[in-house]
Amino acid sequence: MTAFVVVSVIKVFVVFGAVLGTVLFTIWLERKIVARMQSRYGPNRWGPFGLFTSLADGVKLFFKEQVSPRGIDKAAYVAAPVLALIPAFLAFAVIPFGEHVTLFGQTVTLEVTDLNVGLLWVIAMGSLAVYGVVLAGWASGSKYPLLGGIRSSAQMISYEIALSLSLVPVVVWAGTLSLREIVEAQIGTFGTIGWLPGPVQWIGHLIPKWYVVFQLPAFLLFMAAGVAETNRAPFDLPEAETELVAGYHTEYSGIKFAMFFLAEYVHIITISAVAVIMFLGGWDGPHLPFLPWMWPLMNFMGKTFTLVFLFIWLRATLPRIRYDKLMVLGWKGLIPMALGWLVVSATILTVKDAYFG
Repeated sequence: MTAFVVVSVIKVFVVFGAVLGTVLFTIWLERKIVARMQSRYGPNRWGPFGLFTSLADGVKLFFKEQVSPRGIDKAAYVAAPVLALIPAFLAFAVIPFGEHVTLFGQTVTLEVTDLNVGLLWVIAMGSLAVYGVVLAGWASGSKYPLLGGIRSSAQMISYEIALSLSLVPVVVWAGTLSLREIVEAQIGTFGTIGWLPGPVQWIGHLIPKWYVVFQLPAFLLFMAAGVAETNRAPFDLPEAETELVAGYHTEYSGIKFAMFFLAEYVHIITISAVAVIMFLGGWDGPHLPFLPWMWPLMNFMGKTFTLVFLFIWLRATLPRIRYDKLMVLGWKGLIPMALGWLVVSATILTVKDAYFG
């Protein structure tokens, strides 16, 4: 029991440090990629290739003067950034990064805990982030943050429906809500499926059995809804500088603003990690015979940062769309398509079970 508690505490600190370090690297990566796409150099002063720029910005914000405007609801004003940041970190408690390692004779899985409803936990933590945004807009006592908070809450609630519906077909096919079991169901190739014809089975040995192959519409719907859920361009209407100054965190400064900033990037990494687990086989991929625990971890990180690059690419490429078109896309576009694909996917699964086993 003592060993279990010690290992659990170590996991918590390792995952927290890893997520924090990944966020700092992602911020540097976004600045660098966007700069190169705009024919600029980007960060190149602090550390090699400017790698310590994000750390320097964090230190600056931590020691910056805390300015609180008059007329605020103090309790809600202080609680809002905390409510935005803590659920973002808690979502990573069930994210499996790899298979397992053996420490001191004990098998340790590479996640804080493996819940049998891990997917519901991730979705629930994403839902709680809305409260921090709404409180920030209302407690600031200013019209611009209030408009930004209302916009953001409407957007996040709307696209959360499409986001959740796009994951249901995967859950139906996998038959579980455990993220680790969903990854394990994707390990292997299509060549292992016995009822495929001979030539197709031979070709199938070259194709990984990831859900993105036959759940491609669900994957595209999930990524589109994920970009809007994280308030990223071209769906960054809650922070539209030309209309709302800075959106719901206009009246925040110093470490409180940094917490909102940090929560947004943690959410980006969470969406990318969930997409990798649900559609891209998680840690499944090529590996070499030495250091067997490292290759699954490298596969997972490589896939995750590929999707993070997609978020950055969209920001540097697409213009911000109009708010009414944003809501129309969510309610009249993504949600009906997600429901339609769920029906199609369930029908295919029923036919497969009935005729092919």
